[in-house]
Amino acid sequence: MENSPSGKSALGLDGNITALLGYIFGIVALILIFIEKNNRFVRYHAIQCLLWIVLYIVGLFAIIIVGVIISVIGGAASQTLGGILAALTGLLYFVWILIFLAGIIYSAIKAYGNNMHKLPIVGSFAEKWA
Repeated sequence: MENSPSGKSALGLDGNITALLGYIFGIVALILIFIEKNNRFVRYHAIQCLLWIVLYIVGLFAIIIVGVIISVIGGAASQTLGGILAALTGLLYFVWILIFLAGIIYSAIKAYGNNMHKLPIVGSFAEKWA
């Protein structure tokens, strides 16, 4: 199994270009999970990208659930408190989106530069499963 980004991927592109495309277009990463057998660099980045997306979705659902609970509790206490808590939940959601996008952009740049970096939480899993 090839660990070098300079090798070709199953798509016929250089490894670093394929890994970059996986971060830009998540569907490419999903396809690479199934078809990439030889280039460990590409497989690692595809797995890391998909795990990052799953982490984002899980966090999003957690923010929604917490937001609903806080809004109901805060709204019952007072309308002003409910509005403030709803605004804070919206701010948390915005920050979560920024963290997700920063991770994708950072990873895409690192992958293009032939670097096998680890994103927080998901990087270790990607390394094991690649």
